[in-house]
Amino acid sequence: MHNKHIWTERTAEGEKREVRATKFGGTWRIQSKLASDLDWTYHEPALLPDLIELRDVLFRKYQRRRAAYEDVTLIEKMITARGGDWRQPGDEEPDEAPDEE
Repeated sequence: MHNKHIWTERTAEGEKREVRATKFGGTWRIQSKLASDLDWTYHEPALLPDLIELRDVLFRKYQRRRAAYEDVTLIEKMITARGGDWRQPGDEEPDEAPDEE
């Protein structure tokens, strides 16, 4: 079974861009298309901004029980492997539990 996630955004020039991310067989495939394009462009490897947006989409769906946490962590690992960071400024890593004496 595959799962598909679709979102739209605007380019710096104001043109609409649709992005599709599909996971099939444990592999993510990302494609995009501008409103003026006829064909889809497959990104191999995936663009880092698209991976970061996919992570945000998956996390929001995970909070609504519409996506698996394993998918969120897989995308986070892919982002980190590419040298990126998905955290927003001000996000803190969870602290370790305080030692009780």
